[in-house]
Amino acid sequence: MPKGQEYRRPGPSRDPYLPHLPPTFGKNQLLPVADSTRMLLESIVSKFNAPIWYAFAYGSGVFEQDGYSSMKKPMIDFVFAVNHTLHWHSINMAQFPGHYPLYSRALGSDFVARVQEISLGLWFNTYVPMNNVTIKYGVTTVDNLCSDLLNWDALYLAGRMHKPIRIIKGDPRVRLTQQVNLTSAIRAALLTLPERFSETELFKKITSFSYGGDIQMFLPAENQNKVCNIVQKQGPQFKELYYRLMAGLPGVYWKNHSTLILQDTSPNARLAHLHKLPSGLLTQWTMGGFASPPQHPEEATEYWARLSARPDLATLVQDEIKHIVRYPSAVQTVKGIVSAGVGKSSRYAADKITKWWRASGSGKGQPPSPPSSPESS
Repeated sequence: MPKGQEYRRPGPSRDPYLPHLPPTFGKNQLLPVADSTRMLLESIVSKFNAPIWYAFAYGSGVFEQDGYSSMKKPMIDFVFAVNHTLHWHSINMAQFPGHYPLYSRALGSDFVARVQEISLGLWFNTYVPMNNVTIKYGVTTVDNLCSDLLNWDALYLAGRMHKPIRIIKGDPRVRLTQQVNLTSAIRAALLTLPERFSETELFKKITSFSYGGDIQMFLPAENQNKVCNIVQKQGPQFKELYYRLMAGLPGVYWKNHSTLILQDTSPNARLAHLHKLPSGLLTQWTMGGFASPPQHPEEATEYWARLSARPDLATLVQDEIKHIVRYPSAVQTVKGIVSAGVGKSSRYAADKITKWWRASGSGKGQPPSPPSSPESS
């Protein structure tokens, strides 16, 4: 940036494609938290001078999870969606240089922006002290976030937003695409569940999507009970997220005060769900000799009809979701070491091992020390 020239903070977008949504649209996404938590989260986000268009907090620092001690406050996780990555990091690095590793400060915001764009389009700053708590925040663009929510390009941000989050700053584009993301999660789950199942089984299935192919779940120090820990304590939040969307789908029967859910599992019903899965999942399908669905309408109709009737459809869906998650999660693990620096990455790995060791009740001896990164929590 030339000397004396400053970036101008962008004003509100006037793009004509921005949706004008009813005030109640996406109400299910607005999950309540304790007033003290709400004020803390809002206070932290308000400290950033760089413009944030959409912000949410997630994880055990916001919503209670099993397996965490009430004596020690967990790190609070945030994701910030911005419009101009280079502009944002330039402002933020000037305001909070200590949030970035020394070498990234030396290389400048252009380096940070370039690293962020690799694979998932995310940059994380971790172990940041603010307002007497420790936070981690990821930075992405609104466009990147909306694309993952709609298409499941990587199912990284979309997968995190399948679970309860606290929205701190809203954006109509994200609200709309998040509603699509939640509905896609329901459809994928229905294709992997039997005719009768419980709401807990539904919530566990949806939660497991973003962890199935995550390479960090195969590390010894990662909590293998993470899905159960999340769902067991956050059932009411999951129900608020999904009940109205689920009840509005044809062939699904879920009474408000019941934990039992029934669905139509006929090939026609499965075909309807299959057709409406995100494009990132549909393009992964392989069947017979086709690398992708045929282009001719009649052949394509037959292709999807045959696929929906397969007895192993549930396995196919889960395998393809794992395939989507696997590579981006591996790249983000490496990027996490770059964005955090060696010192913070080592600290993060040590914390993971300590939590695993305590939770496992393994007794005496030293736990193994696998590598990790500050990206999954």
